[in-house]
Amino acid sequence: MKPPRNVAIIGASRKKTSVGHAIVKNMIDSGFEGEIYPINPKASEILGLQCYPSILKVPAETVDLAVIAVPAPIVPKVMEECGKKGVTFAVVISAGFKEVGEEGERLEKELRDVAKKYNIRVLGPNTLGFIDSHNKINASFAAQRPIKGHIAFASQSGAFCTAILDWSLTRGIGFSQFYSLGNKVEEVGIDECDLLLQWKDDPNTRVILMYLEEIRNGPRFIEIAKQVTPIKPVIVVKSGRTAAGARAISSHTGSLAGSDQAYTAAFKQSGVIRAETAQELFDLAAAFAMMPLPKGKNVAIITNAGGMGIMAADRVELQGLRMARFTNETIEKLRKVLPPTANVFNPVDVIGDAPPERYVNALKIVLVDPHVDSAVLILTPQAMTQPLVTARMICDVAQKIDKPVLAVFSGGESVEKAKEFLMSYSVPAYEFPERAVDTLAGMARHHDTILFLDKAEEYLHIRISELKRKRIKDIIETALSEGRTTLNEHEAKEILSIYGAPVSLGKLAKSADEAVKFANELGYPIVLKIVSPQIMHKTDIGGVKLNLQSEDDVRKAFNEIMVNARKYRPNATIHGILVTPMVPPGKEIIVGMVRDPQFGPLIMFGLGGIYVEVLKDVSFRVAPISKNQALSMIEEIRSYPLLRGVRGEKPSDILGIVALIQTVSQLALDWPEIVEMDINPAFVYEQGHGCMAIDVKMTLKKQT
Repeated sequence: MKPPRNVAIIGASRKKTSVGHAIVKNMIDSGFEGEIYPINPKASEILGLQCYPSILKVPAETVDLAVIAVPAPIVPKVMEECGKKGVTFAVVISAGFKEVGEEGERLEKELRDVAKKYNIRVLGPNTLGFIDSHNKINASFAAQRPIKGHIAFASQSGAFCTAILDWSLTRGIGFSQFYSLGNKVEEVGIDECDLLLQWKDDPNTRVILMYLEEIRNGPRFIEIAKQVTPIKPVIVVKSGRTAAGARAISSHTGSLAGSDQAYTAAFKQSGVIRAETAQELFDLAAAFAMMPLPKGKNVAIITNAGGMGIMAADRVELQGLRMARFTNETIEKLRKVLPPTANVFNPVDVIGDAPPERYVNALKIVLVDPHVDSAVLILTPQAMTQPLVTARMICDVAQKIDKPVLAVFSGGESVEKAKEFLMSYSVPAYEFPERAVDTLAGMARHHDTILFLDKAEEYLHIRISELKRKRIKDIIETALSEGRTTLNEHEAKEILSIYGAPVSLGKLAKSADEAVKFANELGYPIVLKIVSPQIMHKTDIGGVKLNLQSEDDVRKAFNEIMVNARKYRPNATIHGILVTPMVPPGKEIIVGMVRDPQFGPLIMFGLGGIYVEVLKDVSFRVAPISKNQALSMIEEIRSYPLLRGVRGEKPSDILGIVALIQTVSQLALDWPEIVEMDINPAFVYEQGHGCMAIDVKMTLKKQT
């Protein structure tokens, strides 16, 4: 949004305790340089400004921004007047819309319809408003005004906004823009995607922070975030992590993919940093806003307390960073400036009596070491420590080098002024070493993410003939017409094979004689599997027979499976028994899909067979999945070394797995009727020998 030339505040009030009064006062106090028009039919003047009975009566030909703080039932009427006055952007502070129930939802739709009619973009309703500290706009009723800075912040919770705003003043953290999103009214509402685009090109914004409860348009968010994160870090706290969707789940993928998994996957793919807490959100924000990114993972630690240094070193290793190995030249220089009792290796212990000069000399030396990518400086208050003088000298050094320096000043009142000084001169300061190291780890991961996103994306493009597409459509429509939402295994395998995936195809036998006939055609050894929508875990009930070598074996196995099935589920619908060739065993993997309501197809990969339920060692990404993203999925699971080859084993065909993941990704995008899918297990063979889908399950969307 361009800075407005004028602002109308509809619902302005003379009552000092009212929202309408607070908004007028905030706009005046912000130093806004345009015209402010308070709108109140019962007042002639508010805070020295002339009042108007309606926005239609203000002297300006058009109004750029309207801030609306009137009772919800009259908001649509007020919005109609705004449209007639040429308003292009409205902030609807008023509450009482969809958050309160059916009547509120009806009002919000009415508001949306009027805004659409006049092409008005809306922030809210039910919002605190917004603040732009660089353009001197405070269109909110917040009690506090933020410090001018370079962090943009958006929140779906107005209360969280006010709490963060108040807290930031005590920490000296400044903001460029501050937005409360409110209800994000459909179609015309400002949402997180709009703000990402706005802040991407904002010269006053270096870091983007968000508190989100839900993302309305998942694919659009991923697309836009991919454009923004290589330019500016985007850090998000996403709440509601444990609220799983209330729906029937019938696949392994569905049972493992809670609603939060889609957000985690989307953030990974788009380069968004996910903060676990509000504290972590602002720890990262301060560092990103104040410091350059580390160009590697090698950390140097300087401390006047050995225990603190060890704690920091432990955290470095636990966070996947590395303790820097100094060059011999660095070690010799440190020996010359530090006492004989000091430790010149990493972590550098400058001893408890360290004056400011000793800290600074050590910091200068380690920062020029080519093996050092970042530094953490730890100070604990002792009798001879000079925290404020040390802080001043650290800032002078940190501002002259292109490597991040994070300070840890542990203590209370004796170090408080020093920490305030550090923050005011763009050196992030923390109470304890773990927070500083965790922040560095987040910065290092973001550096890696930028490099990853910069790689060329290779997507699989499978072309299906119209005849084959019709065949898939017929399979799906036949199942639904029969009242089935689960495809039979041979149907699911046929669809997968049409997309070029290697599949162990077979034939459905209705009798033992037919099973023998098919076995002879396919060639021994043979596998038999029960096909029934009521029997999901076939192995558990004796519904699978392997390595059958003869006609007698097939006939006997067929009859045993039928007996087992009837015993386990007497009323089950049995479509027959699938006859397939026995394929060579390989390492078992699972590739699955579940359709997320916000992000669409969520693809899963992990070890297959029974282990997926026990180990839950899986990774997720949102379709479409590029080659690089598929590789990162595979490398992400804890058991990846088993696929890479251990103890003399040959490596598995990783590129074969990549192709299978990408095939499932495209299949899921092409056929929205399929809501869940499991290929479990698929066998992966040695490098160069590909994969084979052994058991395939597909679940369809219920017809309404």
